[in-house]
Amino acid sequence: MSLTDNIHDGAGTYDVVLLVEAAMSAGDATQVRSLHEDISDTVVYHVLLPIEDASARIEASLGTLGAGDVMAAPAMVMSDVDLDAVREECRERSHRDLALTLQAIHAAGGQAVGEVTSEPPVDALASKVSAVDAREVIVLTRPHLVAEFFHVDWTSRARRKIGVPVLHLLEQENFDEQAGGGEGVTGF
Repeated sequence: MSLTDNIHDGAGTYDVVLLVEAAMSAGDATQVRSLHEDISDTVVYHVLLPIEDASARIEASLGTLGAGDVMAAPAMVMSDVDLDAVREECRERSHRDLALTLQAIHAAGGQAVGEVTSEPPVDALASKVSAVDAREVIVLTRPHLVAEFFHVDWTSRARRKIGVPVLHLLEQENFDEQAGGGEGVTGF
């Protein structure tokens, strides 16, 4: 079965679209599956993984260089970058992360299909929700505090764009940690 094969086409299914930023861990998959244990219909997860933007990756890596290094020889820094190679590496990583995510969901007892998308993530999410008539959306990311504060993160934008419940989970944190339990600074 390919990663994009449909598992079903009819009644008796509860479709959930998962927008993930990176490969899901076994713990993440178990946590997501636990949300749907009491649903009698067959739960099918439709995973969307946006392909990393190669240009943004290069820009971010250049930002880690000291300002003096970039100012001294910006042409030399850029000439050493093979944008096509970085794009291919990003594409390969995205497909590998998708395969790992699908494996994690299957190992947790779930049914899942998925795709890597180059569309803007929230647009791809809205299209997939409509295409499969999804009942809910789960966005799984690492924390993005500034984007979340200004409500421009994927979850906030999805809530404004689509008409189904949207849950935001933080990767590799259990429910108690996400609610603030066990976090914070204690005893200096």
